[in-house]
Amino acid sequence: MRSAIAATLAVTAGLVAANMLGVASAEAPTTTPIRTVSVEGVATVPIAQEANRATATAVYREGMAAAVADGQNKAEFLTGKVAGTLGAVQSIVEGGGSIECTGTEESGYVRYTGEEPDFGTVERSTPFVAAPEAAAARPTAKPLVKRRKKKKHPAAKKASAVSCTLGAQVSLVYVIN
Repeated sequence: MRSAIAATLAVTAGLVAANMLGVASAEAPTTTPIRTVSVEGVATVPIAQEANRATATAVYREGMAAAVADGQNKAEFLTGKVAGTLGAVQSIVEGGGSIECTGTEESGYVRYTGEEPDFGTVERSTPFVAAPEAAAARPTAKPLVKRRKKKKHPAAKKASAVSCTLGAQVSLVYVIN
């Protein structure tokens, strides 16, 4: 009889303990993690070689807007590949930017001489400057008669050949529905 009472008490204690654990687990919050997609949007837009700060800032904002559109397109593509739909933006981070200029085939890179917008970073990239050897390799002036004849064409070609682009980058996180 004692062993029957002891067994009954043990079973009862076990049931009470199991019941308490069941209640505790039922009271615990049960949230499903939010599915997200993270992308990097990038864009390049043309900028004048000698742009002032207001123009450079306007061009940078145009670049950031284009980078956001690029990021959204990437997120929509990826979300479609996992049979979801793109939800709201959860976060956006400015990734900074840069300005690069290229010139004629002879010189390659050209220095950007305008003012920079606030790219949102402390470190600025140093523009590439052609090595002194490249400057020394330029032909010397020819006699005045020949130079006048050829000067107009190379000067016009050089001015039209310089082009600068501003690059912008943003990081985006979207909800996947």
